[in-house]
Amino acid sequence: MDEHHLDEIESLGETTFREKRRAFGIKPKDRRHHIYIIGKTGTGKSTLIKNMVIQDLRLNHGVALVDPHGDLVEDILNYIPKTRTNEVVYFNPADNEHPVAINILEAKGDEEKQLVASSLISVFRHLWKEFWGPRLEHILYNCVLALMDTPGQTLLGVYRMLVDDDFRKLIVANIKDPVVKMFWIEDYESYDLRFRKEIISPVQNKVGQLLTSPQMRNIVGQAKSSVDFGFVMDQKRILLANLSKGKVGEDKSNLLGSAIVTKMYLSALERQNLPEEVRKDFYLYIDEFQNFSTDIFPSILSEARKYRLNLNLAHQYLYQLPEGIKHAVFGNVGTVISFRVGSYDAKELSEEMKPVFTSEDLENLDNHHIALRLLIDGKMSHAFSAITFPPLKPTGREAERDTVLRISRERYATPRDIVEEKLKNWFEK
Repeated sequence: MDEHHLDEIESLGETTFREKRRAFGIKPKDRRHHIYIIGKTGTGKSTLIKNMVIQDLRLNHGVALVDPHGDLVEDILNYIPKTRTNEVVYFNPADNEHPVAINILEAKGDEEKQLVASSLISVFRHLWKEFWGPRLEHILYNCVLALMDTPGQTLLGVYRMLVDDDFRKLIVANIKDPVVKMFWIEDYESYDLRFRKEIISPVQNKVGQLLTSPQMRNIVGQAKSSVDFGFVMDQKRILLANLSKGKVGEDKSNLLGSAIVTKMYLSALERQNLPEEVRKDFYLYIDEFQNFSTDIFPSILSEARKYRLNLNLAHQYLYQLPEGIKHAVFGNVGTVISFRVGSYDAKELSEEMKPVFTSEDLENLDNHHIALRLLIDGKMSHAFSAITFPPLKPTGREAERDTVLRISRERYATPRDIVEEKLKNWFEK
């Protein structure tokens, strides 16, 4: 379809210039430069995201929503068009009886292995910052890289690498990287038992905390991911990730969300062999995105556009972002939307919106009112004010929620008892 077709424009709201209201939106080619949304709780941020996702669903776009609260994903399940009933991948770690497999250590080729390892280590660094140190990082990094050279290994192998001599020998025999191999053959084997126990204790402790949870183990311990993220993107599927921190815990939510974002990026990179005109737009929404921002996030922001992975990033406060991520966001994002923010954020954001808005203006926006800088045909507009639309209503042509969930489980989940039997056999091998 012609990308200038009016039906393809994503409606965002109405402008309020001189008391006249005019609806406006953003074109697909401008969405490729990403959208950044900031605002305090209760200002209307979730309603805007919900409306954007629903429009994408109705336009038959490929969509993924990563939600650390769960409410938005649960709401969106009521808006799946009947014609797309079979296209939904619903990932909910709290659904203990139907675990969906995500093997975080799956990677193709050396470059992808390095990206996966780097992303995973930066998640661990963020989760365990009070206990983090160079020794812990060094051991974990070598564990992860070693395991990825043996097909079918998972995060569960990290624990076994350190304490199970037979298992470690099996993995070390397959290591291709000479530096990683040298660490295990020369360094690790030369440590006396007391010193070895001392250096692996923090790794056992921290990784053990994650993996002693059957819920987590049943997801990340399966050898093959049941979701093909490249297929999801290329076939314009709908991925809904309910990572409710209240139900699965903050650490697990952050780890799984980061893994999904990394896998989406790696799948986008695989499109480099496709001609640009056949790469299909895919819209990735990440709420509270600072929870899932690993060291490779700046690369995602700068590279994703080329491969038509179009980001929609939302959160509440700028202080949540590490400096490097913040610079990457404002250096790469085409459209910036601000709901009401606090004084610290207002000062920074007013630099993006000047001379139209002062920091006081941004602090005093009413609910559902926004200040934004919109990309139009590749050029940045002057900042302007607008009002977002109220929540979209169902059309009456939506799929039955229970049917959507049942089909997704049948396709992507494995019954808990089968998974646990396989893991039991793996531990006993």
